[in-house]
Amino acid sequence: MDIALRHIPIRELVAGYKDDAEDGVVGYGGRLDIRPKYQREFVYKGKKKTDVIHSVRNGFPLNIMYWARKEDGNFEVLDGQQRTVTICQYVEGDFSVERLFFENLTDAEQKQILDYELMVYFCSGTDREKLDWFEIVNLAGERLTDQELRNAVYSGTWATDAKRYFSKTGGPAQDIASRYVNGDPIRQHYLELALGWITTDLEFAGDKDERIREYMAQHQHDENAEPLWSHFQSVIGWVKSVFPTYRKEMKGLLWGDLYAKFKDASLDSTALETEVERLMADDEVKSKTGIYSYVLTEDEKHLNLRAFTKSQKRTVLERQGKKCKKCGKEIDFADAEADHITPWSEGGKTDLDNCQILCRDCNRRKSNK
Repeated sequence: MDIALRHIPIRELVAGYKDDAEDGVVGYGGRLDIRPKYQREFVYKGKKKTDVIHSVRNGFPLNIMYWARKEDGNFEVLDGQQRTVTICQYVEGDFSVERLFFENLTDAEQKQILDYELMVYFCSGTDREKLDWFEIVNLAGERLTDQELRNAVYSGTWATDAKRYFSKTGGPAQDIASRYVNGDPIRQHYLELALGWITTDLEFAGDKDERIREYMAQHQHDENAEPLWSHFQSVIGWVKSVFPTYRKEMKGLLWGDLYAKFKDASLDSTALETEVERLMADDEVKSKTGIYSYVLTEDEKHLNLRAFTKSQKRTVLERQGKKCKKCGKEIDFADAEADHITPWSEGGKTDLDNCQILCRDCNRRKSNK
Protein backbone atom coordinates (compact mmCIF):
# COMPACT_ATOMS: atom_id res chain seq x y z
CA MET A 1 0.00 0.00 0.00
CA ASP A 2 1.48 3.35 -1.08
CA ILE A 3 0.49 6.17 1.31
CA ALA A 4 1.71 9.77 0.95
CA LEU A 5 0.79 12.74 3.18
CA ARG A 6 -0.13 15.98 1.41
CA HIS A 7 -1.51 19.34 2.51
CA ILE A 8 -4.56 20.46 0.51
CA PRO A 9 -5.83 24.05 0.96
CA ILE A 10 -9.59 24.38 1.23
CA ARG A 11 -9.68 26.65 -1.86
CA GLU A 12 -8.44 23.68 -3.93
CA LEU A 13 -10.87 21.29 -2.26
CA VAL A 14 -13.96 23.41 -2.98
CA ALA A 15 -12.99 24.16 -6.59
CA GLY A 16 -15.57 22.57 -8.87
CA TYR A 17 -17.72 21.45 -5.91
CA LYS A 18 -20.99 19.90 -7.08
CA ASP A 19 -23.67 17.98 -5.18
CA ASP A 20 -25.98 15.77 -7.23
CA ALA A 21 -27.72 14.18 -4.26
CA GLU A 22 -27.74 10.39 -4.66
CA ASP A 23 -25.63 10.61 -7.81
CA GLY A 24 -22.65 11.70 -5.72
CA VAL A 25 -20.67 14.77 -4.70
CA VAL A 26 -17.44 15.96 -6.35
CA GLY A 27 -14.80 18.62 -5.70
CA TYR A 28 -11.07 19.34 -6.12
CA GLY A 29 -11.59 20.56 -9.66
CA GLY A 30 -13.87 17.64 -10.43
CA ARG A 31 -11.10 15.13 -9.66
CA LEU A 32 -12.38 14.03 -6.23
CA ASP A 33 -15.45 11.94 -5.49
CA ILE A 34 -16.24 13.46 -2.10
CA ARG A 35 -19.20 11.21 -1.60
CA PRO A 36 -18.92 8.34 -4.06
CA LYS A 37 -22.20 6.74 -5.03
CA TYR A 38 -21.53 3.78 -2.75
CA GLN A 39 -21.60 5.95 0.37
CA ARG A 40 -24.59 7.10 2.38
CA GLU A 41 -26.33 10.44 2.41
CA PHE A 42 -24.65 13.20 4.39
CA VAL A 43 -25.32 12.69 8.11
CA TYR A 44 -23.54 15.48 10.03
CA LYS A 45 -26.09 17.70 11.74
CA GLY A 46 -26.14 20.82 13.92
CA LYS A 47 -23.27 20.92 16.41
CA LYS A 48 -20.99 18.57 14.47
CA LYS A 49 -21.14 20.83 11.43
CA THR A 50 -20.53 23.90 13.58
CA ASP A 51 -17.56 22.25 15.31
CA VAL A 52 -15.88 21.53 11.98
CA ILE A 53 -16.16 25.17 10.88
CA HIS A 54 -15.04 26.46 14.29
CA SER A 55 -11.94 24.27 14.05
CA VAL A 56 -11.12 25.64 10.60
CA ARG A 57 -11.73 29.28 11.57
CA ASN A 58 -9.53 28.93 14.66
CA GLY A 59 -6.77 27.10 12.81
CA PHE A 60 -7.24 23.94 14.85
CA PRO A 61 -6.18 20.73 13.09
CA LEU A 62 -8.87 18.41 11.81
CA ASN A 63 -8.29 14.68 11.82
CA ILE A 64 -6.31 13.30 8.91
CA MET A 65 -8.35 12.42 5.84
CA TYR A 66 -7.73 9.62 3.34
CA TRP A 67 -8.17 9.74 -0.41
CA ALA A 68 -7.86 6.68 -2.63
CA ARG A 69 -6.24 7.03 -6.05
CA LYS A 70 -8.39 5.57 -8.82
CA GLU A 71 -7.22 3.91 -12.01
CA ASP A 72 -7.95 7.04 -14.07
CA GLY A 73 -5.68 9.15 -11.84
CA ASN A 74 -8.52 10.85 -9.99
CA PHE A 75 -9.43 10.30 -6.33
CA GLU A 76 -12.25 9.35 -4.01
CA VAL A 77 -12.68 10.03 -0.31
CA LEU A 78 -11.75 6.99 1.72
CA ASP A 79 -12.29 8.64 5.10
CA GLY A 80 -13.41 12.18 5.95
CA GLN A 81 -16.45 12.47 3.73
CA GLN A 82 -18.65 14.23 6.28
CA ARG A 83 -16.03 16.80 7.28
CA THR A 84 -15.29 17.48 3.62
CA VAL A 85 -18.94 17.98 2.66
CA THR A 86 -19.45 20.23 5.69
CA ILE A 87 -16.57 22.48 4.61
CA CYS A 88 -17.78 22.64 1.00
CA GLN A 89 -21.37 23.33 2.02
CA TYR A 90 -20.28 26.19 4.27
CA VAL A 91 -18.15 27.83 1.61
CA GLU A 92 -21.00 27.39 -0.89
CA GLY A 93 -23.36 29.18 1.52
CA ASP A 94 -25.64 26.23 2.30
CA PHE A 95 -25.69 26.97 6.04
CA SER A 96 -24.49 29.59 8.53
CA VAL A 97 -22.50 29.42 11.76
CA GLU A 98 -23.62 31.80 14.49
CA ARG A 99 -25.85 33.50 11.90
CA LEU A 100 -22.86 34.20 9.66
CA PHE A 101 -22.74 32.73 6.19
CA PHE A 102 -19.39 32.47 4.43
CA GLU A 103 -20.30 35.42 2.22
CA ASN A 104 -20.91 37.57 5.32
CA LEU A 105 -17.30 37.15 6.51
CA THR A 106 -14.64 39.75 5.81
CA ASP A 107 -12.22 39.18 2.96
CA ALA A 108 -9.51 38.34 5.49
CA GLU A 109 -11.73 35.82 7.26
CA GLN A 110 -12.68 34.19 3.97
CA LYS A 111 -9.04 34.03 2.94
CA GLN A 112 -8.09 32.43 6.25
CA ILE A 113 -10.62 29.65 5.64
CA LEU A 114 -9.67 29.13 1.99
CA ASP A 115 -5.96 29.00 2.89
CA TYR A 116 -6.53 26.45 5.67
CA GLU A 117 -4.64 23.27 4.81
CA LEU A 118 -6.19 19.85 5.27
CA MET A 119 -3.91 16.90 6.01
CA VAL A 120 -4.71 14.20 3.46
CA TYR A 121 -3.16 10.79 2.95
CA PHE A 122 -3.19 9.77 -0.72
CA CYS A 123 -3.50 5.97 -0.89
CA SER A 124 -3.05 3.49 -3.70
CA GLY A 125 -2.58 -0.28 -3.80
CA THR A 126 -4.14 -3.62 -4.69
CA ASP A 127 -7.82 -4.33 -4.20
CA ARG A 128 -7.09 -6.42 -1.11
CA GLU A 129 -4.83 -3.74 0.38
CA LYS A 130 -7.42 -1.03 -0.24
CA LEU A 131 -10.19 -3.11 1.31
CA ASP A 132 -8.08 -3.87 4.40
CA TRP A 133 -7.10 -0.21 4.73
CA PHE A 134 -10.65 0.97 4.22
CA GLU A 135 -11.85 -1.31 7.02
CA ILE A 136 -9.16 0.08 9.35
CA VAL A 137 -9.89 3.77 8.76
CA ASN A 138 -13.62 3.03 8.91
CA LEU A 139 -13.44 1.79 12.52
CA ALA A 140 -14.38 5.17 13.95
CA GLY A 141 -17.50 7.20 13.25
CA GLU A 142 -20.41 6.08 11.07
CA ARG A 143 -19.40 2.69 9.74
CA LEU A 144 -19.95 1.76 6.13
CA THR A 145 -21.79 -1.42 5.26
CA ASP A 146 -19.91 -4.39 3.82
CA GLN A 147 -21.26 -3.59 0.37
CA GLU A 148 -20.22 0.06 0.61
CA LEU A 149 -16.70 -1.15 1.38
CA ARG A 150 -16.74 -3.50 -1.60
CA ASN A 151 -18.00 -0.73 -3.87
CA ALA A 152 -15.05 1.40 -2.81
CA VAL A 153 -12.58 -1.27 -3.86
CA TYR A 154 -14.23 -2.48 -7.07
CA SER A 155 -15.35 0.90 -8.38
CA GLY A 156 -15.60 1.22 -12.14
CA THR A 157 -18.04 1.15 -15.04
CA TRP A 158 -19.84 -1.96 -13.76
CA ALA A 159 -20.41 -0.58 -10.24
CA THR A 160 -21.59 2.75 -11.63
CA ASP A 161 -24.21 1.05 -13.79
CA ALA A 162 -25.25 -1.36 -11.00
CA LYS A 163 -26.00 1.56 -8.68
CA ARG A 164 -28.31 2.97 -11.34
CA TYR A 165 -30.61 0.00 -10.70
CA PHE A 166 -30.03 -0.87 -7.07
CA SER A 167 -28.77 2.17 -5.15
CA LYS A 168 -31.45 4.82 -5.52
CA THR A 169 -34.45 5.49 -3.33
CA GLY A 170 -37.45 4.70 -5.49
CA GLY A 171 -35.15 3.24 -8.14
CA PRO A 172 -35.90 0.24 -10.38
CA ALA A 173 -34.95 -2.47 -7.84
CA GLN A 174 -36.92 -0.94 -4.99
CA ASP A 175 -39.85 -0.32 -7.31
CA ILE A 176 -40.32 -3.99 -8.19
CA ALA A 177 -39.11 -5.67 -4.99
CA SER A 178 -39.85 -3.50 -1.95
CA ARG A 179 -42.62 -5.87 -0.81
CA TYR A 180 -40.34 -8.90 -1.00
CA VAL A 181 -36.96 -7.75 0.34
CA ASN A 182 -35.67 -5.79 3.31
CA GLY A 183 -33.09 -3.01 3.38
CA ASP A 184 -32.24 0.45 2.17
CA PRO A 185 -31.00 1.06 -1.39
CA ILE A 186 -28.83 3.97 -0.21
CA ARG A 187 -26.98 1.68 2.21
CA GLN A 188 -26.48 -0.79 -0.68
CA HIS A 189 -28.64 -3.55 0.82
CA TYR A 190 -30.43 -4.14 -2.50
CA LEU A 191 -27.17 -4.37 -4.42
CA GLU A 192 -25.67 -6.78 -1.89
CA LEU A 193 -28.81 -8.90 -2.01
CA ALA A 194 -28.77 -9.06 -5.81
CA LEU A 195 -25.09 -10.06 -5.78
CA GLY A 196 -25.79 -12.74 -3.19
CA TRP A 197 -28.57 -14.11 -5.37
CA ILE A 198 -26.65 -14.26 -8.61
CA THR A 199 -23.53 -15.78 -7.06
CA THR A 200 -25.62 -18.48 -5.41
CA ASP A 201 -27.22 -19.28 -8.74
CA LEU A 202 -23.84 -19.38 -10.48
CA GLU A 203 -22.42 -21.54 -7.68
CA PHE A 204 -19.38 -19.41 -6.89
CA ALA A 205 -17.04 -20.95 -4.33
CA GLY A 206 -16.60 -19.59 -0.79
CA ASP A 207 -18.85 -17.74 1.65
CA LYS A 208 -21.11 -14.90 0.58
CA ASP A 209 -18.49 -12.17 0.98
CA GLU A 210 -15.93 -14.12 -1.05
CA ARG A 211 -18.48 -14.91 -3.77
CA ILE A 212 -19.56 -11.29 -4.07
CA ARG A 213 -15.97 -9.99 -4.18
CA GLU A 214 -15.05 -12.55 -6.84
CA TYR A 215 -18.04 -11.57 -8.96
CA MET A 216 -17.33 -7.84 -8.62
CA ALA A 217 -13.65 -8.34 -9.46
CA GLN A 218 -14.53 -10.34 -12.58
CA HIS A 219 -17.03 -7.75 -13.80
CA GLN A 220 -15.40 -4.55 -12.49
CA HIS A 221 -14.72 -3.16 -15.97
CA ASP A 222 -17.83 -4.45 -17.73
CA GLU A 223 -19.68 -1.71 -19.56
CA ASN A 224 -22.92 -2.42 -17.70
CA ALA A 225 -24.56 -4.53 -15.00
CA GLU A 226 -27.42 -5.76 -17.18
CA PRO A 227 -26.92 -9.48 -16.31
CA LEU A 228 -27.23 -8.70 -12.59
CA TRP A 229 -30.35 -6.60 -13.12
CA SER A 230 -31.86 -9.24 -15.40
CA HIS A 231 -31.26 -11.95 -12.81
CA PHE A 232 -32.80 -9.83 -10.04
CA GLN A 233 -35.89 -9.28 -12.19
CA SER A 234 -36.08 -13.01 -12.89
CA VAL A 235 -36.07 -13.86 -9.18
CA ILE A 236 -38.81 -11.36 -8.33
CA GLY A 237 -40.84 -12.37 -11.39
CA TRP A 238 -40.59 -16.03 -10.38
CA VAL A 239 -41.78 -15.26 -6.83
CA LYS A 240 -44.79 -13.33 -8.13
CA SER A 241 -45.64 -16.14 -10.54
CA VAL A 242 -45.29 -19.02 -8.07
CA PHE A 243 -46.97 -17.17 -5.16
CA PRO A 244 -49.35 -14.65 -6.77
CA THR A 245 -51.23 -14.01 -3.52
CA TYR A 246 -49.11 -11.57 -1.52
CA ARG A 247 -48.76 -11.78 2.27
CA LYS A 248 -46.55 -9.71 4.55
CA GLU A 249 -44.76 -12.91 5.60
CA MET A 250 -43.18 -13.01 2.14
CA LYS A 251 -40.93 -10.04 2.84
CA GLY A 252 -37.27 -10.76 3.53
CA LEU A 253 -37.25 -14.47 2.65
CA LEU A 254 -34.31 -16.16 0.92
CA TRP A 255 -35.94 -15.88 -2.48
CA GLY A 256 -32.66 -16.02 -4.36
CA ASP A 257 -31.82 -19.42 -2.86
CA LEU A 258 -35.30 -20.78 -3.53
CA TYR A 259 -35.18 -19.50 -7.11
CA ALA A 260 -31.82 -21.19 -7.70
CA LYS A 261 -33.20 -24.54 -6.49
CA PHE A 262 -36.69 -24.51 -7.96
CA LYS A 263 -36.70 -22.19 -10.99
CA ASP A 264 -36.79 -25.16 -13.37
CA ALA A 265 -39.26 -27.21 -11.34
CA SER A 266 -42.83 -27.73 -12.51
CA LEU A 267 -44.84 -25.97 -9.79
CA ASP A 268 -48.61 -25.66 -9.42
CA SER A 269 -49.19 -22.18 -8.00
CA THR A 270 -52.85 -22.96 -7.23
CA ALA A 271 -51.95 -26.05 -5.21
CA LEU A 272 -49.17 -24.19 -3.46
CA GLU A 273 -51.54 -21.38 -2.48
CA THR A 274 -54.01 -23.91 -1.06
CA GLU A 275 -51.25 -25.43 1.07
CA VAL A 276 -49.97 -22.01 2.19
CA GLU A 277 -53.48 -20.98 3.21
CA ARG A 278 -53.94 -24.20 5.21
CA LEU A 279 -50.63 -23.78 7.03
CA MET A 280 -51.28 -20.14 7.80
CA ALA A 281 -54.37 -21.26 9.72
CA ASP A 282 -52.55 -24.09 11.53
CA ASP A 283 -51.77 -23.04 15.10
CA GLU A 284 -49.12 -25.76 15.30
CA VAL A 285 -46.96 -23.73 12.88
CA LYS A 286 -45.06 -21.06 14.83
CA SER A 287 -43.01 -19.68 11.93
CA LYS A 288 -45.46 -18.38 9.35
CA THR A 289 -42.60 -16.93 7.30
CA GLY A 290 -41.15 -20.43 6.97
CA ILE A 291 -44.26 -21.73 5.21
CA TYR A 292 -43.06 -20.65 1.77
CA SER A 293 -39.78 -22.53 2.12
CA TYR A 294 -41.61 -25.55 3.51
CA VAL A 295 -44.13 -25.93 0.67
CA LEU A 296 -41.20 -26.06 -1.75
CA THR A 297 -38.70 -28.13 0.26
CA GLU A 298 -41.08 -30.15 2.51
CA ASP A 299 -38.54 -29.69 5.31
CA GLU A 300 -40.41 -29.24 8.61
CA LYS A 301 -37.54 -27.30 10.18
CA HIS A 302 -38.78 -24.18 8.39
CA LEU A 303 -42.08 -24.27 10.29
CA ASN A 304 -40.74 -24.21 13.87
CA LEU A 305 -43.57 -26.48 14.94
CA ARG A 306 -45.06 -25.99 18.37
CA ALA A 307 -43.30 -28.05 21.05
CA PHE A 308 -44.69 -29.48 24.28
CA THR A 309 -44.32 -27.14 27.26
CA LYS A 310 -42.49 -28.09 30.44
CA SER A 311 -45.83 -28.26 32.20
CA GLN A 312 -47.23 -30.70 29.64
CA LYS A 313 -44.06 -32.76 29.79
CA ARG A 314 -44.26 -32.93 33.63
CA THR A 315 -47.95 -33.91 33.58
CA VAL A 316 -47.46 -36.78 31.13
CA LEU A 317 -44.31 -38.01 32.91
CA GLU A 318 -46.26 -38.28 36.17
CA ARG A 319 -49.09 -40.10 34.36
CA GLN A 320 -46.57 -42.65 33.10
CA GLY A 321 -45.21 -43.25 36.59
CA LYS A 322 -41.94 -41.52 35.65
CA LYS A 323 -41.16 -44.33 33.22
CA CYS A 324 -40.36 -44.37 29.51
CA LYS A 325 -43.43 -45.27 27.46
CA LYS A 326 -41.39 -47.59 25.20
CA CYS A 327 -38.87 -49.45 27.35
CA GLY A 328 -40.34 -48.90 30.82
CA LYS A 329 -37.09 -47.57 32.25
CA GLU A 330 -37.41 -45.04 35.07
CA ILE A 331 -36.28 -41.58 33.98
CA ASP A 332 -35.70 -38.20 35.61
CA PHE A 333 -37.44 -35.11 34.30
CA ALA A 334 -34.14 -33.72 32.97
CA ASP A 335 -33.60 -36.84 30.84
CA ALA A 336 -37.20 -37.20 29.69
CA GLU A 337 -38.17 -36.21 26.16
CA ALA A 338 -41.70 -35.35 25.01
CA ASP A 339 -42.79 -36.96 21.75
CA HIS A 340 -45.83 -36.74 19.51
CA ILE A 341 -47.65 -40.06 19.36
CA THR A 342 -49.16 -39.06 16.02
CA PRO A 343 -46.73 -36.85 14.07
CA TRP A 344 -47.79 -33.37 12.98
CA SER A 345 -47.45 -34.45 9.35
CA GLU A 346 -50.21 -37.01 9.99
CA GLY A 347 -52.50 -34.57 11.77
CA GLY A 348 -51.17 -34.92 15.30
CA LYS A 349 -51.59 -32.00 17.70
CA THR A 350 -49.37 -30.74 20.48
CA ASP A 351 -51.71 -31.59 23.35
CA LEU A 352 -51.70 -33.94 26.32
CA ASP A 353 -53.66 -36.67 24.52
CA ASN A 354 -51.00 -36.85 21.80
CA CYS A 355 -47.97 -36.75 24.11
CA GLN A 356 -45.77 -39.59 25.33
CA ILE A 357 -42.56 -39.36 27.33
CA LEU A 358 -39.58 -41.38 26.14
CA CYS A 359 -36.05 -41.79 27.39
CA ARG A 360 -33.39 -40.30 25.17
CA ASP A 361 -32.34 -43.63 23.66
CA CYS A 362 -35.88 -44.61 22.68
CA ASN A 363 -36.63 -41.17 21.27
CA ARG A 364 -33.46 -41.26 19.16
CA ARG A 365 -34.34 -44.71 17.81
CA LYS A 366 -37.85 -43.50 16.97
CA SER A 367 -36.49 -40.40 15.21
CA ASN A 368 -34.10 -42.48 13.12
CA LYS A 369 -36.84 -44.71 11.72
